[in-house]
Amino acid sequence: MPVAHLVIVMPAYNEAEGIGGFIDEIRDHVAPLAGKVSFVVADDRSTDATVATLQAIDDVDVHPQAANRGHGPTALAAYRAGLAAGPDLLIHVDGDGQFVGPDFTRLVLAVESTGADVVHGVRHSRTDAWYRRVLTGCVGMLVAVAAGRRVPDVNTPLRAYRPAPLQELLDAVPADASIPHVHFSLAEARAGFTVRYLSVRSIPRRGESTSGTMWGGGVKRMLPPQRLRKFAVTALAEAWQLSLRPGAPLRSIRPQAASGNPRR
Repeated sequence: MPVAHLVIVMPAYNEAEGIGGFIDEIRDHVAPLAGKVSFVVADDRSTDATVATLQAIDDVDVHPQAANRGHGPTALAAYRAGLAAGPDLLIHVDGDGQFVGPDFTRLVLAVESTGADVVHGVRHSRTDAWYRRVLTGCVGMLVAVAAGRRVPDVNTPLRAYRPAPLQELLDAVPADASIPHVHFSLAEARAGFTVRYLSVRSIPRRGESTSGTMWGGGVKRMLPPQRLRKFAVTALAEAWQLSLRPGAPLRSIRPQAASGNPRR
């Protein structure tokens, strides 16, 4: 078995309709690759039965958050709780279920076969609204300029990390960061992490409720909602403060070659 203990972490908000089946699908595909599989879910104060649904699943450790704080802080809480479980490999994925089981198998095998610090799932066939895809593309261009190279799907929520490099990233990002995966992608590129990219299928979120997903999805719109426009402005300011300006905290992660200390 390639992995002794595999931990899958998820942030979730109002995903009662689909999250149980999503977890079952992931488990079915990764169980043959690991001696132990655990799920850790940080719930962002869901108003539906998400927490009750999760508490009924034996291998899920659910962490209801003290307040509704949005996707970024909840994802970071999930990462930290997952690391505390002592994994040999940790996978992050959003609780809305926009990925398919076979790609989790491929993600684990990619980490083990390449020896990478992290493997990113690069989404194809995305069904998100056009403005979300445009936003991802714009952020990707900003990161490419700052990092000196292109990072495919810079904000992808499907990532597999080895514990040590993930801990480095978490130590440098405040717990209330709104766009942790953007910071992670930029820091990984600058600091010389061994990163591999795996093309994965993106599907619509699971469940029919329009109140689900941490991004307020489920309603078809022609123009970006006001919430997303405000978020974009906040995210840009955060990117400058934490990752882009001289002396930014994420700049403290140094390239491997400079430190002389291998991560593995």
